[in-house]
Amino acid sequence: MLLNKNTNDNFTPRQLKLPLDIEKIIDISDPVYTLCEVMDHIDLTRYFVEKDCKIGRPRCDSDKMLKIILFTFMEHGISSLRNIEKLCRTDIRYMYLLDGMKAPSFATFGNFIRNELTTSIEQIFIDINSYIFDQEHVDLHHTYIDGTKIEANANRYTWVWKKSCIKNRNKVFEKISLLIDTMNSEILSFLNVKLEKRDEYAIDYVEALLESYQKAINLEVSKFVSGAGHKKSIHQKQYQEMQGYLERLKKYAKHIEVCGERRNSYSKTDYDATFMRIKRDYMGNDQLLPAYNMQAAICDEYIAVIDAKPYASDMECFQPLMEKFNATYGHYPTYPVADAGYGSYNNYLYCEEHGMEKYMKFTMFERETKNQKYHYDPYRAVNFKRDEHGNLICPNNKKFIYKCDRHIYKNQYGRTEEIYECEDCAGCLYRSECCKRAHGNRTIRLNRELTEIHKEVINNLESIHGALLCMNRSIQSEGTFGIIKWDRSYKRLFRRGEKAVILEFTLISCGYNLYKYHNKKHRTSIAA
Repeated sequence: MLLNKNTNDNFTPRQLKLPLDIEKIIDISDPVYTLCEVMDHIDLTRYFVEKDCKIGRPRCDSDKMLKIILFTFMEHGISSLRNIEKLCRTDIRYMYLLDGMKAPSFATFGNFIRNELTTSIEQIFIDINSYIFDQEHVDLHHTYIDGTKIEANANRYTWVWKKSCIKNRNKVFEKISLLIDTMNSEILSFLNVKLEKRDEYAIDYVEALLESYQKAINLEVSKFVSGAGHKKSIHQKQYQEMQGYLERLKKYAKHIEVCGERRNSYSKTDYDATFMRIKRDYMGNDQLLPAYNMQAAICDEYIAVIDAKPYASDMECFQPLMEKFNATYGHYPTYPVADAGYGSYNNYLYCEEHGMEKYMKFTMFERETKNQKYHYDPYRAVNFKRDEHGNLICPNNKKFIYKCDRHIYKNQYGRTEEIYECEDCAGCLYRSECCKRAHGNRTIRLNRELTEIHKEVINNLESIHGALLCMNRSIQSEGTFGIIKWDRSYKRLFRRGEKAVILEFTLISCGYNLYKYHNKKHRTSIAA
């Protein structure tokens, strides 16, 4: 006789056990406790104003949301919003930070970052640094500066070149002049009307030309014909041709305005991104890519100030970074140490103006200090002797005659160069080594002030203090970008626009400083 077995398969032999205290499960040396230590000493109420919402779902706690986001950047460097949502559901440390709050969705995190942190993240970064720097006694007088170019979140073939726009706009000017001649000779001369030509045409003036042409011949735009089987009149052809030139002028004017005075290109996908060469050239053809120049000032291995600029040259990024440093900490660093990408006449005088020592290499620093042949080259202008009247004398005992002073293009402090020309290079035995020109006398350019500045920089960097600073810069500043870019695989931006890029890089810097503070603190406790 068969027995009916009424068994239920919808069960598991493992008993569900809920921990009464999550803190007992998390290791005491976990980074989540370091994050809570720092954030508990920061007053976040001034950044997040609670709104009275009588309808809809309850609002998520802003403090908890911020802790979760910063902890993600502290642990992973950069992470997707969906991954943050997943971690809140599966990682017990994130549950500890939620403290009973329901795990927010990825859209909630995205809205919080976009709406709440865009304007406040830089001040939060300052508050985090203020606590960490006070605990670690960070020296803010020695700062190590470096920059890196990170590819923007923009399409690669969306470039706009300002010089090309200016060139094509000038061609349109010429075509407009030819069209005005045709209008005057073929149509308007019989009506005793004449359109005026110009060398350059403003958009308003071209619109006025179209309006004058339309009124002069009583042209009705609504009756224009198009398509197969319709023949356009000469009036319609000329009007539409001028209209096409007007649209092109508007397009070029917009492109030139977006580029501005200090840029030569931008991306149609991200207007603030500039095309520049980056080290990570996956195209393999030395092609320009849309990118931002990310700048950081490092103090005792911590990121003190960050900035993002659409300039390919580091020289243009130095002064804005130092101004941001001064606005944040109330003073300029005494010893700003940087590589040869920052050493320029403008930046050296800027350092003098604000009480900073000159510890930035210049372009030819390595050749000047390590290449003895170059340094003592008798054909270099700085090595020329002078006679009793102060005139420069070349190795062939010929005098150089002063010609004029020439202003240096885009120089902030009015830098000028003195131009000298040799009195006679004909038949000189040293011409092949001294003068590179095939014909004429040799001309040289001198700037005595810059030469003296270079000597001061060499003396500073070749001292014991300077050598230690250079060694520290290569360890701290380049090491910081090495961790961010290679250890944490942050090689391409996720957001578009300069403000959003600064928001993203500031979050990464917050996570980096928290991560560095935890490691130092953990090492100290182990050593003790």
